[in-house]
Amino acid sequence: MNIFRFAGDMTHLISILILLLKIYATKSCAGISLKTQELYALVFLTRYMDLITDYVSLYNTVMKIVFIASSLAIVWCMRRHPLVRRSYDKDLDTFRHQYVVLACFVLGLILNEKFTFQEVFWAFSIYLEAVAILPQLVLLQRSGNVDNLTGQYVLFLGAYRGLYIINWIYRYFTEDHFTRWIACVSGLVQTALYADFFYYYYLSWKTNTKLKLPA
Repeated sequence: MNIFRFAGDMTHLISILILLLKIYATKSCAGISLKTQELYALVFLTRYMDLITDYVSLYNTVMKIVFIASSLAIVWCMRRHPLVRRSYDKDLDTFRHQYVVLACFVLGLILNEKFTFQEVFWAFSIYLEAVAILPQLVLLQRSGNVDNLTGQYVLFLGAYRGLYIINWIYRYFTEDHFTRWIACVSGLVQTALYADFFYYYYLSWKTNTKLKLPA
């Protein structure tokens, strides 16, 4: 494992910790898309099916468990926690994510590295992760104002994908048989979706004003 992948994993972990901090410290999920969190839970559950069949390393196993457990915990809190769920705004979180899931599944059936049960769902999870942030970005645009913790959560989530792109470039030049092109292309698409958010986050930081996304 190279330093860029490790940095990407840690950045991803930080984004999740920021979100958990927001939920547990404020007992609120205002500004957070439940649909995005459900999509991420589905991403991890389908990608890490090999958790019970293949052992790579202790680090790999622990990270998979952490991502699955944390994503499910967030979804549970937003749906079931008596205080947290009151702050969830269904009227803003209206992105039709079921169509995204269906489209990604069909794409996983058509474009995969090997037509097996595990590889099809791996490809599906990669495609789904690329667009899982869309409900969150749409919600933020509709709400206008973005609180600090939510903004930092999305920022670190985008940075994680950026670091993974560097990881793939590094692996392309250092590995003899690099085959993860599905992940590379999907990662580029996912990072591009953050471009608008990054721009307004930079303007907010530069002018020391509250982050606002245009509707």
